[in-house]
Amino acid sequence: MPKASEIKKNMAVEHDGKTFIVRDIERSVPQGRAGGSLYRMRMYDVVTGRKVDETFKDSEMMSLADLVRRPVMFSYADGEEYVFMDNEDYTPYSLNKESIEEELLFLNEATTGIQVVLVDDAPVALELPTNVELEVIETDPSIKGASATSRNKPAKLATGAIIQVPEHISTGDKIKVNVEERKFAGRADK
Repeated sequence: MPKASEIKKNMAVEHDGKTFIVRDIERSVPQGRAGGSLYRMRMYDVVTGRKVDETFKDSEMMSLADLVRRPVMFSYADGEEYVFMDNEDYTPYSLNKESIEEELLFLNEATTGIQVVLVDDAPVALELPTNVELEVIETDPSIKGASATSRNKPAKLATGAIIQVPEHISTGDKIKVNVEERKFAGRADK
């Protein structure tokens, strides 16, 4: 059983007899208190979709829920539902747009390495690879010789996400993006 400090985003935990997916974690260190950090977790019930905010001490033991990860690829969008196809047995998994809004900013038809998280055979979350390749569709013109400087500029990606990129990147370039940090991670391989 992991401690609260070892829990990461998109992990499935059991709390109060229910299974939750952890969507967001904020760490805080209370002033003037002996003891460790507090972890405030925004969790969603996998059955009802109900949002719960809970705070745990860093040393509090938590139990992980049984979940399965399956490799999938994006298939199509049907209104508010996004359908992903299992890479091995072609099972379709539908996820509501609202539950995967963050992931959609870094996802297109060509993205590989996607996994759907299943709890009791029901899809509850998406896990993206660490880095994804996306095209820059809008940014200020690149400056010649700017590769030596460390200044950044905003760039809009084909998925609608906006991240900071070095000045030498121009519209039409394919770049690697670190999904967890939402940062530029280099040019994509040609």
